[in-house]
Parts: sequence; C-alpha cells; structure tokens
Amino acid sequence: MSLSNVLFLFLAHLGVGIIFTLVFVSREAGVKFFRFNAGLAAILLAVAFALRPAESPNTYSRIALSALAIAELATVLYWATVGRALASIRPAIVGVAVAGALTAIVAQALAASAGRAVVDQVMTIASFLSSAALLGGACTAMILGHWYLVIPSLQVSHLQAIVKVHMASMVVRVVVVGAAVFLAITTWQPGLGPNFERYVTSVDGIFFWQRVLFGLFGPALLSYLTWETAKIRSTQSATGILYVDFFTVVVGEVLAKYILLATRVPV
Repeated sequence: MSLSNVLFLFLAHLGVGIIFTLVFVSREAGVKFFRFNAGLAAILLAVAFALRPAESPNTYSRIALSALAIAELATVLYWATVGRALASIRPAIVGVAVAGALTAIVAQALAASAGRAVVDQVMTIASFLSSAALLGGACTAMILGHWYLVIPSLQVSHLQAIVKVHMASMVVRVVVVGAAVFLAITTWQPGLGPNFERYVTSVDGIFFWQRVLFGLFGPALLSYLTWETAKIRSTQSATGILYVDFFTVVVGEVLAKYILLATRVPV
C-alpha cells in the first residue's frame, strides 16, 4: 500500500462522482457551470491516471483503467463542446461518460476484492459507488451554492434539489459503511484476514474513528444544516456550510481508502 494508491482511488471516485451528479443539475445553472465542473472532473481523472498503480494486478484493474479512460475522453469532449456545438449528441456524450465511470467504479471494486467471498465483493462495489456519489454530491452542491454569486437570479430550488441528492447519498453511505463493519466483525474467522474488531479497538483504530467522526457524522450534520439554511433561501450561508461539509467528506473518504487498503474492509 502506498499514498499514491490511496490518492488514485480518492481522485478517481471524486472525478467520477462529479460526472454522476451533473445529470441532477438544471440547465438553468448555465453553460459555464457545466463547463467548469466537466473540466474539474477531467483534471481529477487525469491526475488519478498519473497516480495509477505501476502494474495492473488483475483483469479487473485493466478494465477499470480502460473504462476510466473512456469516461475521461467523453468528459473532455463534453467540456470542449458544451454551449458551442454538437448539442444534438451531447446527451449521448454524457451517457458515455456516466457509463464509463460506472464501469470503472465496479471494476475497481472487483479488483480490490479479488479472491474474496461474493458478499465482500458486493459490499466493496456498494462502498465504491456510494463513496463516488457522496464525494460528487458534496462537491457539486458546494460549487452550485457558489454559483449564486455568478447568477444571483438562479432559483434557490436548484440548490435545494442538489442538497437533497447529497443528503440521500449521505444516508446510503452510512448504511453501506455500517453493513460493511457489521459483516467484517461477524464473519471474521482466524486465518482469513485481519481481525477488524481488534483493529478498531487498537491504536491503529484511531483512523477508523476519525473516518466515522469526520467522514460520516460531520457531513450528516452539516448536510442537514445546509438543507435547513437552503429552505430559508439563505444561499450564502448554505454555501459556507457546504465548504466545511465538503472538507469533512474529503477527509473521511481519504481515510476510507486508506482503511480499505490496510484491512480490506470497504468502509
């Protein structure tokens, strides 16, 4: 395990998550909003590629990189054409980007859980998908909140809608992590891997508890506060909370990647 592997997974999931959440934002946000987010997603995926493992350990890893490359190319094409040309086929471009991103995430999860029980593979897939959704939802919500400074006349309902998406992804992430921890503790047998129950109660377990505090409890509280603030149409206050919310999500998901690579438990 190395820092580059942790950052590779984190940046890939963040870039993919932004691609996912773009389909939930109204066109009223404007061409520049979509161009900015598509460009950001493309940059994140490019950096992730630069940090990819030197060798692909199995077929799933090679599939994941190929699918991620397709998502990257489609995202760059979308960025280059949004608001300019190819309007009739732009939904197809977005569809290719989303399909490539989804395939990459599933293949990454299968690569990370290769050789393990089917239930572990399913949990890893659920963990990776929910991680990408949470990261993307938090980032896109934060940027959209800031966009009210660019387009003051933008309806607050658009911010409320993306915050709902973020809150839903937060609930799913909590459920998935809870299920993964439960399975790791109840199904552990000697000789089949690290004892996760012993891990969380050891000194090394501080990373797990930081992951829970900063990556789950913190964003859950902050996303609720954002929703309450958005309901009273205070977009600037909501955006300020979303900045902190996104930071806590980033901390939590980076720690989640580290714990996954250290213990093979997809928290």
